[in-house]
Amino acid sequence: MEDLTGRRLVVVTGASSGIGLAAAVSLACRGDQVVLVGRDPARLQAAAERVRETSGARPELFRADFAVLDDVRGLAERLRAAYDRIDVLANNAGAIALQPLTTVDGFELSIQANHLAPFLLTNLLADRVGRIVVTASGAHRFGGLDPADLNKPLRRYRSMGAYGTSKQANILFAAEAARRWPHIPTHSFHPGVVRTRFANDSRLVAFGMRILPFRSPEKGAETLVWLANQDRARLVDGGYYAGRQLRRPYRKATDPQLAARLWAASMKAVGIDG
Repeated sequence: MEDLTGRRLVVVTGASSGIGLAAAVSLACRGDQVVLVGRDPARLQAAAERVRETSGARPELFRADFAVLDDVRGLAERLRAAYDRIDVLANNAGAIALQPLTTVDGFELSIQANHLAPFLLTNLLADRVGRIVVTASGAHRFGGLDPADLNKPLRRYRSMGAYGTSKQANILFAAEAARRWPHIPTHSFHPGVVRTRFANDSRLVAFGMRILPFRSPEKGAETLVWLANQDRARLVDGGYYAGRQLRRPYRKATDPQLAARLWAASMKAVGIDG
């Protein structure tokens, strides 16, 4: 692994537990200044203590609920006020709903928390971000994205279908971001089937993945940390990675026209002009 640290600033969303926390610990131990973003204040504080105890560094904490787009806007404002530059933005926060849930903003929970919220955050911070890493998933194979109707999963709701659609959106977003912002290295990755609080809270995911070997959060975070540190020249901009290797996602996540349509629909959905 290339050593591109040297006290960089790395913002990790979904950092209260699981992959996000494991990545934050690893990055802090490498010398980076980590910023933890999470929804629950108590869990966020516990995560900060874990990072401090392991690395000796005290991370900064920012609370935001990605199910509320105004929270994301406020988070972006606070991050901009605090930092002139964010060397790495790790869009890692994720959610899965066992039943159809609509956010206060009017969107199906998975597509908002997993795609629209990080899309909004990244756009609001893009002029200060040096690198973007997006936690996607092999579950994108279950996706059925329709940019003309982001709430389509609500009508015949299937938990893994809705989740897979949001993960399909993650891969398309990373690829389109790389095309639109060629100066910002952007990559997505599949962490593997990771035993985290996220998976444990979902009975459906736990049942569906029972026959597969679970990985530790630390193993799941390895590719995130690797992408955050690897020399850009050795990576493919907009590429999708798994196990620190470039992978080709399912065809539904490789269509540049679909990615462009998703970008336009997402801009409209979160209220960004242009």
